[in-house]
Amino acid sequence: MRTEDLIKALDADARDKAMPLGRAWWLAVGVAVAIAAAVFFATIGPRPDIMPAMHTMRFMSKFVFTLVLAASAFALIRALSMPGASTRRAMAWMVAAPALVVLAVVLELFVVPGADWGTRLVGSNMMICMSFIPLIGIGPLAIFLGMLRYGAPTRPVFAGAVAGLLAGGLAATFYAAHCFDDSPLFVATWYTIAIAFLTLLGAIGGRLFVRW
Repeated sequence: MRTEDLIKALDADARDKAMPLGRAWWLAVGVAVAIAAAVFFATIGPRPDIMPAMHTMRFMSKFVFTLVLAASAFALIRALSMPGASTRRAMAWMVAAPALVVLAVVLELFVVPGADWGTRLVGSNMMICMSFIPLIGIGPLAIFLGMLRYGAPTRPVFAGAVAGLLAGGLAATFYAAHCFDDSPLFVATWYTIAIAFLTLLGAIGGRLFVRW
């Protein structure tokens, strides 16, 4: 069988599932959000001063970064789960979240005295950040890896890594509501490390469980 014929056959099989793949992905995200919310509220919950914090740009910017990451990863993983689907546009959007973080870091370096850079980067909750983002995200990651098995990705390791990015963006969005460190320097460092851990787990999961 030619490669093109195999891809068409896999695509037809994915479309013939009990539920359309696109709708199934939305359902999976809903379940993942519910799981992440349950873990978040059962463990750390939002910070006590969240209402006044919502009036500050630094606090709200964290949600812009994490939601843009989650949205772009969701678009890409949906495309990756369907053989033959174009991923070019979704791949291009993956640079949006890192670009926003870089821009915020540059602005932070301009407005904050150099003597305070180290303090803002280290923050006061880096270990909590690196512990709870993976903890909140591990359930959603399992859901997304299961969804990749429901589809037929031709690049399972890469698709698994994107599943980790999606889970990381979702988990970081919840964690940001608890985090007292609002500096882009902190977010760019410790959020990235925590999300990278989930990305690595996703790639390993894709290698082990999403192969066909």
